[in-house]
Amino acid sequence: MNKFAKVLALCFAAAAGQPVFAADCEFSIGTGDMLKFDVAEMSVSASCETVKVTLNHKGNLNANIMGHNWVLSKTADVQGVAADGMSAGAASGYIKAGDDRVIAATAIIGGGESTSVEFSVAQMAVGADYTFYCTFPGHSFVMQGKFNLTT
Repeated sequence: MNKFAKVLALCFAAAAGQPVFAADCEFSIGTGDMLKFDVAEMSVSASCETVKVTLNHKGNLNANIMGHNWVLSKTADVQGVAADGMSAGAASGYIKAGDDRVIAATAIIGGGESTSVEFSVAQMAVGADYTFYCTFPGHSFVMQGKFNLTT
Protein backbone atom coordinates (compact mmCIF):
# COMPACT_ATOMS: atom_id res chain seq x y z
CA MET A 1 0.00 0.00 0.00
CA ASN A 2 1.49 3.36 -0.99
CA LYS A 3 1.78 6.25 1.47
CA PHE A 4 -1.23 8.11 0.01
CA ALA A 5 -3.43 5.03 0.41
CA LYS A 6 -2.30 4.62 4.05
CA VAL A 7 -3.11 8.25 4.84
CA LEU A 8 -6.47 7.95 3.10
CA ALA A 9 -7.31 4.77 5.03
CA LEU A 10 -6.41 6.46 8.35
CA CYS A 11 -8.58 9.46 7.47
CA PHE A 12 -11.59 7.28 6.63
CA ALA A 13 -11.13 5.23 9.81
CA ALA A 14 -10.92 8.37 11.93
CA ALA A 15 -13.96 9.93 10.27
CA ALA A 16 -15.97 6.78 10.90
CA GLY A 17 -14.94 6.67 14.57
CA GLN A 18 -13.23 3.34 13.97
CA PRO A 19 -9.96 2.21 15.53
CA VAL A 20 -6.88 3.76 13.96
CA PHE A 21 -3.79 1.64 13.44
CA ALA A 22 -0.50 3.48 13.00
CA ALA A 23 1.91 1.38 10.99
CA ASP A 24 4.33 4.30 10.91
CA CYS A 25 4.12 4.98 14.68
CA GLU A 26 2.44 8.38 14.26
CA PHE A 27 -1.14 9.47 14.97
CA SER A 28 -3.13 12.59 14.38
CA ILE A 29 -6.19 13.01 16.58
CA GLY A 30 -8.70 15.82 16.52
CA THR A 31 -11.07 17.44 18.94
CA GLY A 32 -13.21 20.55 19.00
CA ASP A 33 -15.56 22.55 21.17
CA MET A 34 -17.40 19.40 22.23
CA LEU A 35 -16.15 16.82 24.74
CA LYS A 36 -15.01 14.30 22.16
CA PHE A 37 -11.93 12.99 20.37
CA ASP A 38 -12.46 12.06 16.72
CA VAL A 39 -11.07 8.56 17.28
CA ALA A 40 -12.17 6.11 19.94
CA GLU A 41 -9.28 3.68 19.74
CA MET A 42 -5.61 3.76 18.77
CA SER A 43 -3.40 0.74 18.13
CA VAL A 44 0.36 0.78 17.69
CA SER A 45 2.96 -1.93 17.29
CA ALA A 46 5.39 -2.61 20.12
CA SER A 47 8.08 -2.54 17.42
CA CYS A 48 7.83 1.26 17.33
CA GLU A 49 10.77 2.79 19.17
CA THR A 50 8.77 5.95 19.73
CA VAL A 51 5.20 6.99 19.09
CA LYS A 52 4.19 10.50 18.08
CA VAL A 53 0.68 11.82 18.73
CA THR A 54 -0.42 15.16 17.32
CA LEU A 55 -3.55 16.71 18.82
CA ASN A 56 -5.47 19.20 16.65
CA HIS A 57 -8.13 21.40 18.28
CA LYS A 58 -10.55 22.16 15.45
CA GLY A 59 -12.88 24.26 17.58
CA ASN A 60 -13.07 28.00 18.18
CA LEU A 61 -13.01 28.36 21.97
CA ASN A 62 -9.88 29.40 23.88
CA ALA A 63 -7.90 26.96 26.01
CA ASN A 64 -9.13 28.53 29.27
CA ILE A 65 -12.75 27.84 28.25
CA MET A 66 -12.63 24.58 26.25
CA GLY A 67 -9.02 23.45 26.44
CA HIS A 68 -7.99 19.91 25.63
CA ASN A 69 -4.91 17.76 25.99
CA TRP A 70 -4.04 14.15 25.21
CA VAL A 71 -2.86 12.10 28.17
CA LEU A 72 -1.97 8.39 28.27
CA SER A 73 -1.90 6.16 31.34
CA LYS A 74 -2.99 2.76 32.51
CA THR A 75 -6.78 2.65 32.61
CA ALA A 76 -6.76 2.03 36.37
CA ASP A 77 -4.93 5.36 36.85
CA VAL A 78 -7.24 7.64 34.80
CA GLN A 79 -9.43 8.83 37.68
CA GLY A 80 -6.48 9.50 40.00
CA VAL A 81 -4.43 11.32 37.36
CA ALA A 82 -7.43 13.50 36.43
CA ALA A 83 -8.26 14.30 40.07
CA ASP A 84 -4.66 15.20 40.89
CA GLY A 85 -4.52 17.26 37.69
CA MET A 86 -7.50 19.36 38.76
CA SER A 87 -5.68 20.11 42.01
CA ALA A 88 -2.49 20.95 40.11
CA GLY A 89 -4.38 23.59 38.11
CA ALA A 90 -4.18 25.30 34.75
CA ALA A 91 -0.59 26.50 35.16
CA SER A 92 0.55 22.86 35.20
CA GLY A 93 -1.67 21.83 32.28
CA TYR A 94 -3.91 19.92 34.70
CA ILE A 95 -1.22 17.31 35.30
CA LYS A 96 0.52 16.93 38.65
CA ALA A 97 4.25 17.58 38.29
CA GLY A 98 6.29 14.39 38.25
CA ASP A 99 3.25 12.08 38.10
CA ASP A 100 4.82 8.74 37.16
CA ARG A 101 1.38 7.32 36.26
CA VAL A 102 1.40 9.54 33.17
CA ILE A 103 3.05 7.77 30.23
CA ALA A 104 2.68 10.71 27.86
CA ALA A 105 0.86 14.05 27.72
CA THR A 106 0.51 17.06 25.47
CA ALA A 107 0.01 20.64 26.52
CA ILE A 108 -3.51 22.06 26.90
CA ILE A 109 -4.57 23.76 23.65
CA GLY A 110 -7.52 25.82 22.47
CA GLY A 111 -9.34 26.28 19.18
CA GLY A 112 -7.14 26.37 16.10
CA GLU A 113 -4.06 25.10 17.92
CA SER A 114 -2.03 21.89 17.61
CA THR A 115 0.45 20.17 19.88
CA SER A 116 2.43 16.92 19.79
CA VAL A 117 4.05 14.48 22.14
CA GLU A 118 6.58 11.72 21.44
CA PHE A 119 7.09 8.83 23.84
CA SER A 120 8.68 5.41 24.09
CA VAL A 121 6.60 2.26 24.42
CA ALA A 122 9.54 0.37 25.98
CA GLN A 123 8.00 0.40 29.48
CA MET A 124 4.51 -0.52 28.24
CA ALA A 125 3.20 -4.08 28.02
CA VAL A 126 1.50 -5.66 25.02
CA GLY A 127 -2.12 -6.41 25.90
CA ALA A 128 -2.17 -4.21 29.01
CA ASP A 129 -5.13 -1.87 29.60
CA TYR A 130 -4.29 1.73 28.56
CA THR A 131 -6.53 4.76 28.06
CA PHE A 132 -5.98 8.15 26.44
CA TYR A 133 -8.03 11.07 27.79
CA CYS A 134 -8.21 14.81 28.45
CA THR A 135 -7.41 16.12 31.94
CA PHE A 136 -9.10 19.52 31.56
CA PRO A 137 -11.47 19.63 34.57
CA GLY A 138 -14.47 17.37 34.05
CA HIS A 139 -13.44 16.15 30.59
CA SER A 140 -11.86 12.79 31.46
CA PHE A 141 -15.20 11.16 32.28
CA VAL A 142 -16.40 11.31 28.67
CA MET A 143 -13.37 12.34 26.64
CA GLN A 144 -11.33 9.17 26.45
CA GLY A 145 -10.43 6.24 24.25
CA LYS A 146 -8.60 2.93 24.21
CA PHE A 147 -4.87 2.71 23.48
CA ASN A 148 -3.64 -0.72 22.38
CA LEU A 149 -0.04 -1.87 22.22
CA THR A 150 0.18 -4.85 19.87
CA THR A 151 2.84 -7.30 18.75
